[in-house]
Amino acid sequence: RDNLVLEDRDVRNEPPDPSEAAKAAKAVVAESVVLRTTMGDIHLKLFPKDTPKTCENFCQHAADGYYDGLIFHRVIKGFMLQTGDPKGDGTGGTSIWGSDFQDEIVPHLTHDRPFVLSMANAGPNTNGSQFFVLLAPAPWLDGKHTIFGRVCAGMGTIKKLSMVACDANDRPLDPPTVLRAYPSDSPNKPQTLGI
Repeated sequence: RDNLVLEDRDVRNEPPDPSEAAKAAKAVVAESVVLRTTMGDIHLKLFPKDTPKTCENFCQHAADGYYDGLIFHRVIKGFMLQTGDPKGDGTGGTSIWGSDFQDEIVPHLTHDRPFVLSMANAGPNTNGSQFFVLLAPAPWLDGKHTIFGRVCAGMGTIKKLSMVACDANDRPLDPPTVLRAYPSDSPNKPQTLGI
């Protein structure tokens, strides 16, 4: 039996690898996430039925604390605010799977208004961890970026974030920070604002 080669195994009938089973059991997908920032809370309604993989990635990162302590590294007045990069310069971040993942473009989800939540990318199918919130309609982004939610509360916080002073490259001079991100139904959510 020790001389059997891999092709002789019936892998479909073997028990699952315990590490894979643990990852599957750990998957977190919520319908809303809260971003607690240095300027106030932002409540995000997610679209897991339309964009399941993107929402899983976002929710798992939030539940794991991946976004905690990250800055809003890009604020373009009248357009959008961006965060989700552990490097803080727009060049970093990865998905929960360790590599880029496919776009989930849904025709009825469009960049047609402020407060749309969308994935930042470097081209087709390069989603990782970075995301942005629109400050105004941006229809030229349709079909290029996965929309996976909308801001449902905290519009005043978005307005405050959008007014921070920035340099010529749209980088905030004193970057606001995500203090904590968490699925709103998380048992580990903070109870008080504490800022």
